[in-house]
Amino acid sequence: MRFLDLVKRRRSVRRYAPAAVSRAAIDRCLEAARLAPSACNAQPWSFVVVDQPGRAAEIARSVFGGVYSMNRFAGDAPVLIAAVTGRSTPAARLGGLFRNTRYPLIDIGIACEHLALQAAEEGLGTCWIGAFYEAQVKQILGIPEEARVVLLLTLGHPSEPLVPAASSLKKRKKLEDIVCREKWS
Repeated sequence: MRFLDLVKRRRSVRRYAPAAVSRAAIDRCLEAARLAPSACNAQPWSFVVVDQPGRAAEIARSVFGGVYSMNRFAGDAPVLIAAVTGRSTPAARLGGLFRNTRYPLIDIGIACEHLALQAAEEGLGTCWIGAFYEAQVKQILGIPEEARVVLLLTLGHPSEPLVPAASSLKKRKKLEDIVCREKWS
């Protein structure tokens, strides 16, 4: 598959078939994340994979209540992955101070998109979720206090096939609306 076709195929999936995802497919997605670039090669990520039947639904009941209830759909996914970042390398932290940039967040974003694109190649769907009760996620998954759960990813077989998105399904700005050439205009 050509890369742009793969990018067009990837979309946020919020409805999943009940079928389990093979460990081999999950591991290929994680391998894609592992190979992502990072500032100063810090690789400031860890992933906690939840794939026992019914476990994602159990977690969803605890971490997607109240103001985050719109993300309860995550409980229908057969796999839930917590993307966790800890301390970065001294060089990446120093560079981040000079640039006022939190490189670990950028790095984990790149890694998670690698994961999502590999999932799309596998015919699987994902959805990035940034709104959840982090303290409950940490408690349930045994993640240390000093670590940060940056986001949760759902992973599973979509209830509808992934197809290249029609313009009405995946609305994006036109290229000429987001690109300047030679100087800001």
